[in-house]
Amino acid sequence: MSTECPTCQGKGHVIKGEQTCPACGGQGKVKSMNLLQMSEKDLKGMLGGFCPKCKGSGKWQEREKCKDCGGTGKLADCDICGKPALPGLTVCENCKGIHPVYKLTPACDVSDLEVGKAYFGKVANLADFGVFVNLNDQTKGLIHSSNVHRPYVPGDDVIVKINSIKPNGNFDLLPHKVTSFQVVEVEKNLPRTKSSNIVKFINKLVSISGEIVQVKQTSGPTIFTVADEEGSVSCAAFVEAGQRAFPDVGLEDMVKVTGEITKRNNGLQLEVLDMKKLSDGDAAQVRKVIEDAIEARAAPHHVEFLVQSEVLEKLRPQMEKVALRIRKAILKSEPIIIRHHADADGICAGVAIERACLPLIRAQGDADAEHHFFSRSPSKAPFYELEDVNKDLVMALEDNQRFGQRMPLIVLMDNGSTEEDIDAYRYTKVYDIDLLVVDHHHPDTIVDPYLKGHVNPYHAGGDFGITAGMLGTELARMINPDVTEEIKHLAAVAAVGDRSEAPERAKYLELVKDKYSEDELKKIALALDFEQFWLRYNDGRGIVNDILNFGSAKRHRELVDLLDEHANRMINEQMDASLPHVKVINLPNGALLHAIDVELFAHRFTFPPPGKMTGEIHDRMCKKNEGKPVITLGFGPDFAVLRSRGVLMNIPRMVRELREEIKGGGVNGGGHLVVGSIKFVEGMRKEVLEKMIQKIGQDPLG
Repeated sequence: MSTECPTCQGKGHVIKGEQTCPACGGQGKVKSMNLLQMSEKDLKGMLGGFCPKCKGSGKWQEREKCKDCGGTGKLADCDICGKPALPGLTVCENCKGIHPVYKLTPACDVSDLEVGKAYFGKVANLADFGVFVNLNDQTKGLIHSSNVHRPYVPGDDVIVKINSIKPNGNFDLLPHKVTSFQVVEVEKNLPRTKSSNIVKFINKLVSISGEIVQVKQTSGPTIFTVADEEGSVSCAAFVEAGQRAFPDVGLEDMVKVTGEITKRNNGLQLEVLDMKKLSDGDAAQVRKVIEDAIEARAAPHHVEFLVQSEVLEKLRPQMEKVALRIRKAILKSEPIIIRHHADADGICAGVAIERACLPLIRAQGDADAEHHFFSRSPSKAPFYELEDVNKDLVMALEDNQRFGQRMPLIVLMDNGSTEEDIDAYRYTKVYDIDLLVVDHHHPDTIVDPYLKGHVNPYHAGGDFGITAGMLGTELARMINPDVTEEIKHLAAVAAVGDRSEAPERAKYLELVKDKYSEDELKKIALALDFEQFWLRYNDGRGIVNDILNFGSAKRHRELVDLLDEHANRMINEQMDASLPHVKVINLPNGALLHAIDVELFAHRFTFPPPGKMTGEIHDRMCKKNEGKPVITLGFGPDFAVLRSRGVLMNIPRMVRELREEIKGGGVNGGGHLVVGSIKFVEGMRKEVLEKMIQKIGQDPLG
C-alpha cells in the first residue's frame, strides 16, 4: 500500500521558482529551432504556433525532484504499522527501531522477494554445497556452504536474508540474526479479477474477492463458492483428503482468494493457494461494490404484458418487486424454493418461474448450481401446510450443514394468501427466511407482515379469474424475458385448467391458438392434474416438461393423449358409480344444492380425488341445470368440498363463522370465495354440514 506524497502532491517534483523561458525569450513562440533535436511532442507544439518548452506561457518552471518521496509521488506505508513510511524506508518514525521479518503467504513466489530483506523460512534439506530453505511451499532458496556456520536440521525454523536473485529465479540466502523483530506477512500483489473474467486466466494465477455463499466438504478438497458482483467461482482448497480447509472461513464471510484457474468437469475452478478474510474496512468496501452491482443487475426487465389487462397493469409494481427479489437471490447464489398448489394452475405458475430461473442460475454458478440453488415442490392443500414447511426447513437446514448454503428464499405460487398460512409463516420467521407470494385466493391482510412481496389480483380490483398461472407466466418474463416463447402457453393452460371466466382467459387462448386449440389446452391441464395425483409430492420435472411440450413434440402429443385417455376413463368410472347417489336440495335462496358422500359412493385412493370429483359432478350439474344457480357439495367423514355457480358465497368467511359458532367442531380450511374445502372433526360432521348448508341458503344470488 502507498499514499500520495503530501509534499509534491503526487507529482514527484517541487517547483523551486520561475524564470523567463530560455527557448523563446519570454515570447511564447519560437522563430527557429533544430528540428532534428525535437521530440514528436515538441514538434506538434511548435506546429501549433507556440513554444514547446513553456507551452506558450513565456515562463519556465525550475523543478527539483521531491526528496520526501524520491520522485515517485508516493509515500510507501510502513510494513509494520501501516502508517506512511519514512522516505526511502519501509518503516515509519515510530517503527524504525523495529526490524521487520517477512513471512510469505502461500501464493507468493520469487517475484515477491526483495534483495536485502529478512524472511522466515523452514529448512528443507541438506546438501554438500549448502542448505535449502523453503520460504513457502513453492519458494526454495539456498544458503551456500561457505555461509553455513552452524548445524541445520530439516524442519528447523530459520530467519534468512535475500543475498541475490538470479535471472533464472534461483536465489541465494544468508543466515540472519535478529533479536527484536516484527513479523510482516507478504501477500501476492495481484489485481482483483472479477468472476466473469476468469476464463481469460486459465492456468494463471488470479486474485478474487467476494462473499462465501457455499462451503462443501468432499472426500478430497473443500469446495468454497465465492460470489462477487458478476457471478461466482468454485474454489477448491486441499489440506488432506476429507479435511476441512481454512476452518476459520465460513458462510457469508468476505474473503480474498488467490490461486490458479484450471479446467475441471467442463467448468472452471480456482485451485486455492491462499484464502483470507478481509478486514472490516475492506470487507465493507467490497460488499458495497457487490451489493450495488447486484442491485443494478437484478432490476427486473420491463416487459409489455402478453395481453391487455387493467388488473395486471395495477399489479405491475408488486410483480416487479417480487421479480427483483428473485433475481437478487439468483445473483447472490441464494437457494430458491418454489411451493405451488398441486393442480394445473399451480403447476403452470411454478414451472414458469422454474423455466425463467434455471438458465440464470446455470450462468451464475457451476454445472451443479441448479441442483443446489433451486427446487420446486407441489402442495396438496391450497395453503402452506405445516407438513410442507417442515419438509422445506429440514431440507434447508441439511443443505446448510452439508453444503454450507444459506437459508432459502421461499416463493409460494397459487397459495399463501390466507389465514391458514400463518402457522407455517411463524416457522419461517424463526429462521429469518424471506417469503414471496403469488396467489389468486381471496387474501387476508393478516399474512402481509410476514411477506416480502405479495401479488394477488384482489389487491388490484380483480378476482380469482386472474389465475396463478397467468401471474406466474408474466412474472417469469420479468425475471427472464428470453423464455417468453416457450412459456406463453402456460397462462392459457392455467386459464382452462382453473375454469377462469375473466376477460384475460380468452386473450391468452387467442395468443396461442395457432399452436394449441382450446380442447388441446384442456387435455394438457387434465394431464397435469392426473399425473400430479400419482406423483404425490414429487415435482416430476421431466414428465411435467414433456406434458407442457418443452422437449420432443411427438412425445408431448403421445403422452398427453395417453394421460387424457386414462384420466377420462377413470373420471367416467367414478361418475357412473357416483352420480346416482347425488342428492338435490332446493335452498331458500333458490339455488340447487347437489350433495354426495364421496367416501361412501366413490372409489377411494384413486383418481379423481374428492376435490376433482366434486368439480366433475358440478360441471355436469351446471350443464343439466343451465341458467340456474348451482352448488355442489362433496363430503366425507371429516371434510367437505364446495363448488358454486351463481351464488355469491364467501368460503373463507364462512369457515371463520363456523369455527366460532360450532364449539368443538375443529373447523378450518379455505380457498376461493366460491370454490374451496373445509375440514372438521368427524364426530361433528352433522352439525357442521347442517350449519354450512343453512348459511349457503342465505347467500345472495348473482
